[in-house]
Amino acid sequence: MATYLVTGGAGFIGSSLAEELVRQGDKVRVIDDFSTGRRENLLPLEGKIELFEGSITDPELVAKAMKGVEVVFHQAAIPSVARSVEDPTASMFANVQGTTVILDGARRSGVRRVIFAASSSAYGNTKELPKRETMVPQPLSPYAVAKLTGEHLMRVFSELYGLETLSLRYFNVFGPKQDPNSQYAAVIPNFITAALEKTRPRVFGDGEQTRDFCFIENTVAANLLGATTSKKLEGQIVNVACGERISLNQLLGFISEESGHKIEAIYEPTRAGDVRDSLADISAIQELLGYEPKVKVRDGLARTFRTFADRHAAR
Repeated sequence: MATYLVTGGAGFIGSSLAEELVRQGDKVRVIDDFSTGRRENLLPLEGKIELFEGSITDPELVAKAMKGVEVVFHQAAIPSVARSVEDPTASMFANVQGTTVILDGARRSGVRRVIFAASSSAYGNTKELPKRETMVPQPLSPYAVAKLTGEHLMRVFSELYGLETLSLRYFNVFGPKQDPNSQYAAVIPNFITAALEKTRPRVFGDGEQTRDFCFIENTVAANLLGATTSKKLEGQIVNVACGERISLNQLLGFISEESGHKIEAIYEPTRAGDVRDSLADISAIQELLGYEPKVKVRDGLARTFRTFADRHAAR
């Protein structure tokens, strides 16, 4: 039975990962300050995990959480492009300083491997599609710069200290645990909530911008493959996505079908820092880890919609 640490374990992705690790019978620790994570995400894990409440920028707390840990899944972040544009200092401190503290704590504690939640936002508005890991990054926001810096830190700590590291460039992850009430809520929970409440969601731009949406189970699977692979990890960077390009207007259509009525959006000016188009080449992660996105977007959307609808009906 391995011991794992999930930073940001009360967040959408972190709690989903922690749940799967517990289900597999592993020993799981979580560190979270609940600044963006939600306590309710950890309720199903009560008594099954060890919680370290506090910030990843606190070296003493991180050192305590790291003792005896084999693999760290570093998911903690202030995860919002828009929020980073509004408050770049807070974003950079949490996402860069926090990552440095995690890596330093890992190497001092004898952790074998760190899996890092990187971001496709590092690519920026490169016109070439699909986006490959060999492309020159063109980050458009402080958040994207912070995540790109995290990738460099992963590589440097691997080269300097022999710590095994892997950066997973997440494309648009979605699933039932996403918070629809956040000011910075992602597009899918926003659209589903609008469908259930029969309101008009806001779309920034003309709605023809595209994303490569990835259901949470695929993202969790990629993390587990990274943790368990026998291959040497030395700071590699790989995309995690489905390899499917969907516009926001198409997404509105899919969710309209799920809800049974047509959703009419309110179109507003494009936000600063937003990327126009996104599509991943996933051949690198397929070759390195044997990853395959087993849950397709439409299936994941249907499952997510049902969960949101059940919660809405139970109010």
